[in-house]
Amino acid sequence: MEDIERDLDKPVVEAGIAAKTSVIVRVGMLDLGAGTGSFRVRQMMHRIAYPLGVHVRADVNLTDIEASCTDGKNRITEVIDLPTTGVNTERIWLLEHFADWFSVNLGHSAVYHNRGVEVSDRLVEHLDAKDMSQLSAKAAKELRLKEKHAKAAGESAAANGIAPIPDGSPMQATNATTKEERLRELDRQRDIDADDPIVREMAATKADADANAAGAGASSGTGTQTRKTARNRNHQPPKGRYAEHFDHVGKLAPNASDPNFKPITVREAHKRLDLIEHRKPLYTPLFAGFASALACASFVFLLGGGLYDMAGAFVGAGIGHWLRRKLFAKHLNQFFVTFVAVFVAALACTGTLRLIGLYNPIALAHDTAYIGAMLFVIPGFPLITGGLDIAKIDFPSGIQRLTYALSIILMATLAGWAVARIVMLNPQGFEPQGLNVWITGILRFVFAFIGVWGFSVMFNSPQRMCLVAASIGAITDTLRLEFTDLLHMPPEAATFIGAFLAGLLAAAWRTAVRRGILPPHLGYPRICLTVPSIVIMVPGMYMYRAMFYLGQFNTQSALDWAFRAFMVIICLPIGLAMARVVTDRSWRYDI
Repeated sequence: MEDIERDLDKPVVEAGIAAKTSVIVRVGMLDLGAGTGSFRVRQMMHRIAYPLGVHVRADVNLTDIEASCTDGKNRITEVIDLPTTGVNTERIWLLEHFADWFSVNLGHSAVYHNRGVEVSDRLVEHLDAKDMSQLSAKAAKELRLKEKHAKAAGESAAANGIAPIPDGSPMQATNATTKEERLRELDRQRDIDADDPIVREMAATKADADANAAGAGASSGTGTQTRKTARNRNHQPPKGRYAEHFDHVGKLAPNASDPNFKPITVREAHKRLDLIEHRKPLYTPLFAGFASALACASFVFLLGGGLYDMAGAFVGAGIGHWLRRKLFAKHLNQFFVTFVAVFVAALACTGTLRLIGLYNPIALAHDTAYIGAMLFVIPGFPLITGGLDIAKIDFPSGIQRLTYALSIILMATLAGWAVARIVMLNPQGFEPQGLNVWITGILRFVFAFIGVWGFSVMFNSPQRMCLVAASIGAITDTLRLEFTDLLHMPPEAATFIGAFLAGLLAAAWRTAVRRGILPPHLGYPRICLTVPSIVIMVPGMYMYRAMFYLGQFNTQSALDWAFRAFMVIICLPIGLAMARVVTDRSWRYDI
């Protein structure tokens, strides 16, 4: 701690290994606490470590990280433990922007955005704002206007016969405040640079380099040997060097000559991380309960339930998730909270149907609806990220996540079974809906959209992220159900196709943002889009029925439903992993 405190006000690139490690490991801790998988935590830590010239070797589990960091001269190991785990997709998103802000301000390229780095700068500089999604949209709009004006100024200069400013030429400071003044200043700057011999020499040097490159491409024999020599000189580190990874350490950032440039200090980096860590949830317990109610009611319809089933699930899930949020705020044990919340949700659902039964006795026959009221506790993130960790050959983390998810499911199903025994319920499935094929397809699309939106809200996603995930989920889940009903495809195969398609759509969305087809503020981490969009495919009904029959010692039926659930569950991460293999080089090869 003394080493860290001594370097708090130093630029982070000049700090000691202890201070650098404190920033690297804290970023990993925040990402891990947000619910993401270990492979993403390590990736994030490497993104922070590279600009600092630090190598990281980290063991990441469900609630702890052991990281060894070295800068080629010194080595330090830091271990952290989290008291619990949870899901916070807004934090995952903000950490992506923090990593880009950190990298760019230390003189390196962005990873999260090919363009729109200004959006990351704006977000990280204003982490105390309440609505970060709106702030990012405003920054993206200003970026588009800036690019538009720059393009217009370039076209105007070309029309007047003024050569464009060569890349790397210095820009003079200006006191212009309005758009018109800035444009006039830019035109004057271009006029000055057009007569500047240094700028002309830079342009001539660049032209000669381009001509030489073209000539080398056309030559043979000697040219080929020259290219080989250059490639070997540029890409093979001299003997005796520790690693090429550290070549950039100590160099100034490209914008260091800017009079407004201020290097990031260790204290400033931790201050930004403090703001990310202590951000309040985007939604109140009441609104989150409403989103849970909508999600579970929609889930019930997709499972085949009717209006009464949806009504019971709406009330039960809303009350249950509201209670869970209240209990979590008191830092109570997760398993205890899960049992209590599910127990209350199932009782509320059953009580609602009994009240409706006073006016319409047919509602009393809907014994399966209480299962839908408990689906808000489905541990979608650890289920999916556990499978993805195993796909990346990270068995310790993957097994821990799957064990945690199964423990949550066990507590929820035990609570549901207890309610069923107390009020003498006998869930045998939902009655046929009896709807037209086309109407069923349309309603499935609508309720899949609503359901994924609700789960995204429960994961603390900003509204724009919720809508993107909901759009992906509406497409994939509707296709999954239609494949099962119309093509008589096995549920397991349809689930795999749905998860695979969700992964492809999320990758396509991310690519569209990186290439400028979509605005930069809509660039969200793929895991924040894929997991909410496929969590609605988790076979909660199968798992709860398995526990119900196990409680009745009907082991044959219990095993039947348990294995059905298992086969569907393993197809979800496999589908996402296959999509990553197709679209991501780092997943395609073991490197």
